[in-house]
Amino acid sequence: MKLLFIVVLSIFFIKTSFSQHRDTIYLWSGDVPGETEAKHDPIQTPDTSRNVIRLTDVTNPAIIVFEPEESMKNGAGVIVCPGGGYRILAMDLEGYEVAEWLNKLGFTVFVLQYRVPNKKTEALFDIQRAMRIVRSRATQWDLDISKLGVLGFSAGGSLSARVSTRYNIETYPKIDDLDTLSCRPDFAVLIYGAYFSKGPNRTLTPELLVDNNPPPMFLFGTADDKAGHSSLVLADALRGSNVPVEFHFLPTGGHGYGLREGNPAAETWPGLAENWLKEYVLNK
Repeated sequence: MKLLFIVVLSIFFIKTSFSQHRDTIYLWSGDVPGETEAKHDPIQTPDTSRNVIRLTDVTNPAIIVFEPEESMKNGAGVIVCPGGGYRILAMDLEGYEVAEWLNKLGFTVFVLQYRVPNKKTEALFDIQRAMRIVRSRATQWDLDISKLGVLGFSAGGSLSARVSTRYNIETYPKIDDLDTLSCRPDFAVLIYGAYFSKGPNRTLTPELLVDNNPPPMFLFGTADDKAGHSSLVLADALRGSNVPVEFHFLPTGGHGYGLREGNPAAETWPGLAENWLKEYVLNK
């Protein structure tokens, strides 16, 4: 009982610390395209295993803004997409904690609460709209509109790959002038991404249009991850389409580790991604 109390208290403090002094921007001011439920706050699931905050029942999609210290701003922005199998969002493990890390590198970060559960189509609406909102308000955050990218984990990696290859496909009816803006990311970082190999015989997922001028991509995965094949297939497809891609594949690490210490993959990918971001984003 004492241990349970400590775990619950820890989650409370984690949630509180990340919720303070953050702007939340809702993506849709009126009706939410494709949504049948009324807008309400997302629901935190009772599953807190591995000390992870899991949200579900997102009907009012939003971005939570994490700004770095003014002196550290590098002019680049990243929309971070937590994973969760399109069922839940691992908001701290693959969202808030990643935003804190990127802030230390000077990036302005927008953690995306996209629609779940089982709303894969609508999730694409949400990330396209989020990219347009960030681009439209770039001056507010001192952002260079040519340095706006995505970083996703697992299903969030799938979503990031989808917006990177389907950015010029109208998925929802235009609502306002924002929807005339480009939603193409300028770079994409995909960590233990999933659902890239849903084609026949585990080939590239047909909806990923890698010949559609996607942005440079950084991919990271491990051999002992059941979803590891996805990254192999996407990396090869990008190479075949002459898209700049850097791919790292470690023997162990599994899946769903974020950047928490104690896992060899979690302790490896951030440094590699940081170097890649400096070369392909900050120094371009």
